[in-house]
Amino acid sequence: MARFEVIMPKLGESIIEATITKWLKGVGDTIEEEDPIVEIATDKVDSEIPSPVDGKLEKLLFEEGATVAVGEVIAYITTEGGEDAPEPPKESDSKQEAAEAKEAVPSVQEPLPAGEMATQTETTPAAAADFSQSDRFYSPLVKSIAKQEGITPSALDNIPGTGKDGRLTKNDLLKYLKQGKAAAHPAQTPAQAPAPSAAPKVSASAGDEIIQMDRMRKIIADHMVQSVHTSPHVTSFVEVDMTPIVHWRNKHKKAFEQREGIRLTFTHLFLEAIAKTIKEYPMVNASVDGGNIILRKRTNIGMAVALPSGNLIVPVIKDVDEKSLLGIAKASNDLAERARDNKLQPDEISGGTITLTNLGSFGTVMGTPIINQPQVAIVAVGAITKRPVVIEGPEGDSIGIRYMMYLSLSYDHRLVDGALGGKFIYRMKELLEGFDTGRTI
Repeated sequence: MARFEVIMPKLGESIIEATITKWLKGVGDTIEEEDPIVEIATDKVDSEIPSPVDGKLEKLLFEEGATVAVGEVIAYITTEGGEDAPEPPKESDSKQEAAEAKEAVPSVQEPLPAGEMATQTETTPAAAADFSQSDRFYSPLVKSIAKQEGITPSALDNIPGTGKDGRLTKNDLLKYLKQGKAAAHPAQTPAQAPAPSAAPKVSASAGDEIIQMDRMRKIIADHMVQSVHTSPHVTSFVEVDMTPIVHWRNKHKKAFEQREGIRLTFTHLFLEAIAKTIKEYPMVNASVDGGNIILRKRTNIGMAVALPSGNLIVPVIKDVDEKSLLGIAKASNDLAERARDNKLQPDEISGGTITLTNLGSFGTVMGTPIINQPQVAIVAVGAITKRPVVIEGPEGDSIGIRYMMYLSLSYDHRLVDGALGGKFIYRMKELLEGFDTGRTI
């Protein structure tokens, strides 16, 4: 008999853990290689882990709902032949630390001393933030306590440590919690955002329907709150005359669909215009990391896609600036289709450097979307509508019917000021209005 380990795989850049949502096989089940064993979920995508071998499922090391770090063993499979592998430890260090943390952390139900605010809030495993972005070392036990108490990495970074080289110990964290300071605003550098305040208690009235949020909606809610508390949002608007592009698309869309088997949409042209504008204003294609600016080399544009469930997902088109319009059309259509079918891979929804959201798809004329962290800008396009406008000509002004659209850029005012934001969105307007109607695709 031989034993094989089933490992929690790395599911894309920046993903350090995943949640086991459902075991598809039970202990004692006979399985074949590539049979799906378990469903897992991250804050980006759902996936399945297949069996690495033929055999029998011997042991499950985690229950459904558990959050497991990438690289950890989650199950054992035994196969015929070979030598016995050594017995796995009964408890991993991480499990022991988690149990210790559970005992060490004051109960949520325990009253705090008079005059102090309760700091505990109900959280899900997905609510825990990414501690890998911190330059400070934290032990697994400290991370476990912080996750349980909903303490963000930025708040944790500001708690004084008494350990070696200023390391934060379990006692430091428990003392901080006991004093009730987690609810107060920690000392901050200018680049750090205040911790979100607790949401007010909401009561249901007679006749109200209570609907439990699904996992994705909870994740979206957490990300939106985090973004607003991280970035000071500013939005700039321009109005774009889309008439040349509308006529050009009407002329070519039928032949394009017959030849390529995909529809030619305005979104493809917006993606192309964003990539061209970034070349002139690269500071919008960046991120803020404390006191540093990370200027992105690649132009990876996230494209917001509405799902049948009503939720939203943002697949990322990589290296848009290196693609032709045909390449952009094929890549974006493929991602959007697979997003709606829940067939995206983890790396297809990560690595974005700026985002586009098409509000006009639902008839909205303009909007102020929330930035997709850690990006610093998001472009929104409204509905294209026919309106009477003033047309300037060599013989004077006239009134005409034109296809008009509002275009907006919401940006992080820590990095992008009004001048840069305004220049970026106005240049994109110029590129769209100056579209070459003689080009072919």
